Amino acid sequence: MFEFAWIWVWIIAPLPYLFWRMPRKEREQGLALRVPSLSHFESGSQTAGKHWIRLLLLCVIWLLLVGAAARPQWLGEPMAIPSEGRDLMLAVDLSGSMKNQDMTVNGRRVDRLQMIKSVLDDFIARRVGDRLGLILFADTAYLQAPLTYDRDTVAQLLDESVIGLVGEQTAIGDAIGLAVKRFEEKKQSNKVLILLTDGQNTAGNITPEQATELAMAKSVTVYTIGVGSGQGDSMGFSMFFNNAKELDEASLTRIAEQTGGRYFRAKDTQSLEAIYEKLDELEPIERESRKMRPLTALFFYPLSLALLLSVLLAASPLINRFVRGNA
Repeated sequence: MFEFAWIWVWIIAPLPYLFWRMPRKEREQGLALRVPSLSHFESGSQTAGKHWIRLLLLCVIWLLLVGAAARPQWLGEPMAIPSEGRDLMLAVDLSGSMKNQDMTVNGRRVDRLQMIKSVLDDFIARRVGDRLGLILFADTAYLQAPLTYDRDTVAQLLDESVIGLVGEQTAIGDAIGLAVKRFEEKKQSNKVLILLTDGQNTAGNITPEQATELAMAKSVTVYTIGVGSGQGDSMGFSMFFNNAKELDEASLTRIAEQTGGRYFRAKDTQSLEAIYEKLDELEPIERESRKMRPLTALFFYPLSLALLLSVLLAASPLINRFVRGNA
């Protein structure tokens, strides 16, 4: 269905006509400058014809501009938003140890963060009907995306994340605490946090134990995933960072079990994909059924046409002069 979002803008459409209907004396009082013209020396019929063509073009340009300002748009057919879904917050470790290149994606050796991104990409794409949020943590935790249905934005923000963006250490407690705080704003939610890390808590304002107690009090389920092959990195300086041997699996297991979740170990792409398939089985929650209508803005069509006609109108004297010169 076609409609104007601001249809009331059309009330200004008659303004040029009202100005033209004003008495000539009052109209000319507003003119600050009278420009000399040679139009009086042209033949009467030729001048009259050009005048009406110019006037018609100006009227068309004005109506196109008013139409663009009224925001024309096309409303598509109503689409039902899934009434069932999950609320999943992803917390991704960006500490220095994630540079360790002990993972393989498509036969190519990559660091741990790149492997997480490649698998999470598909995981996020499958989350139709789910609300996703993104937390990045290192020295402390930052919310990159609140819970949203906009999966594309979450995927883009994850893809743009880089190691060292928020420090070099690992604040697991802060990541859990921030997720709990964000879940408090959602009344109808199953409150699931998926935390991916390759190390142990070495920074932050609250300890993992304190954060776990907070998650239990607020009924937040935490699924922890330990990332790393355990083989270290023999190809670069990242071998000096803590490798998978420093992964605090005991702490991650305790956090998951006490909050009703599970701990997984991801040593390669296949094992991480298997973990996400398991998380797909999480029970969705019922939500209020809603519908949406896709909206396409059309204002640029009349605006572009008005610009084109304005250019042609402004260039018409030059075109006429060129034609006469070649005649």
